[in-house]
Amino acid sequence: MEASVNPSRNQHTLAVSCEVHGRGYWTGKNVSVAIHPASPDTGIRFLRTDLEEPNECKASVEFREEASLRTNLINGNVHLQMVEHLMSALSALEIDNCLIEIDGEELPALDGSSLGYAQALSEAGLIIQAAEKRRLVVQENVRIERGSSWVQLSPALHGETYFEYRLSFDNPTPIDSQTFGINLTPDRFLREVASARTFVTAEQAAQIRAQGIAGHVTNQDLLVIGEDGPIENSYRFSDECARHKTLDLIGDLALSGVEFIGRAISYRGGHILNGQVAEKLCEMACQQQAGSSERDSGTHQDVPNLRKAM
Repeated sequence: MEASVNPSRNQHTLAVSCEVHGRGYWTGKNVSVAIHPASPDTGIRFLRTDLEEPNECKASVEFREEASLRTNLINGNVHLQMVEHLMSALSALEIDNCLIEIDGEELPALDGSSLGYAQALSEAGLIIQAAEKRRLVVQENVRIERGSSWVQLSPALHGETYFEYRLSFDNPTPIDSQTFGINLTPDRFLREVASARTFVTAEQAAQIRAQGIAGHVTNQDLLVIGEDGPIENSYRFSDECARHKTLDLIGDLALSGVEFIGRAISYRGGHILNGQVAEKLCEMACQQQAGSSERDSGTHQDVPNLRKAM
């Protein structure tokens, strides 16, 4: 890491509230989301307006629920499905504090990307808050593995925050192997990542629909990829699948509550592995904070408990 990199910045929140409306992929229900400014150190918090109190869940890896093909949160009776696309937009646009009111369980799928969220947030604008946002400086290589998949965290080359996804499959598939990487900034996210859409193969789509799930989802609501490419649709980028996986990686790691300076490279990773990496980021941030406190005080301090600290 270059010495000029500042391991902190001011926190941000929205300048004004904004709203997004749509239908969920899994539940098929219409839902409205209102995103409001919040005070420093609030973090990202969801509020289910259709439930009686307690009806809040913090967007934190602590509340992540294991699920297939999406990222869910659960806190008591508060369930939230498919939060990764909104979390990706919030993280990439550097919005640290907000209250998200939602009148249902599943967030709107929109077109299967983060674009609708990112546009609403960009139009709302952000304000700089008088509180520090600490950033984790990745200082050594760390690899988290799950089967043949892995995510590696490594130090920055030039003070960047870099995400990369390497897409590959064991079995024959109409989706080509592809790689996408980005030095993340709000502008580059909006141009290069936000519009990349959720994808499935035609075979996967048939299996999901055979289970009685997502019967309302058409071939225009996401990318359904057959032998000749997208069915009744077209790619926005030649490597749109890898870009969407990068979008998911950004959103899932945002549940760590940690903004990092370093590089995150994923090989065939998915939501479950991403969740394990988010937990590791929490652990690394706690260790770095404890080491900094120890140097400042000249005394030994125990590393804070992961769940309590974050």
